Amino acid sequence: MDAVIVYESAWGNTKIIAEAVAEGLAATIDIGMVLDVSFAPPADMVKADLLVVGAPTHAFGLSRPQTREEAARRGGHPGETGLREWISAAGDVHLPVAVFDTHVRHPNLPGAASKKAAKLLRSRGASLLAKPESFYVEGYEGPVLPGEIDRATKWGAELAQRLPESSRVA
Repeated sequence: MDAVIVYESAWGNTKIIAEAVAEGLAATIDIGMVLDVSFAPPADMVKADLLVVGAPTHAFGLSRPQTREEAARRGGHPGETGLREWISAAGDVHLPVAVFDTHVRHPNLPGAASKKAAKLLRSRGASLLAKPESFYVEGYEGPVLPGEIDRATKWGAELAQRLPESSRVA
């Protein structure tokens, strides 16, 4: 059985966390794909035993076209499509999902992209395998704070353990 990970990243920090989550999952289940949202199939077309999605927190939640434009003006490389649009364009998503975000640690601003993504996915029929998780970066551009990559790997391993036995690699 396998997992698909879809992420949105402007400075590469969310991609780094997505790859660490994949590493943690890979100890127990197959990783089908780790994809930038710009190259991902529609959410309702994903065929996997687990869908993991991640996004940076922009303006207290998921990015919007305006916040991606601002990130690009500051030197980031966001895609044209964000997780908000990717999820909103989906039909029914009847999969277990796990959701994470990257979030500025200082100042510790309110809001989290993961909570909004979880809400949108649940509205499409997905079931949360775990509560949304935040991983921290220094400033808006990063880097990922020390210890966060290891924490993401551990979180991925924990997600794999939450799946039914029939979904795990023998």
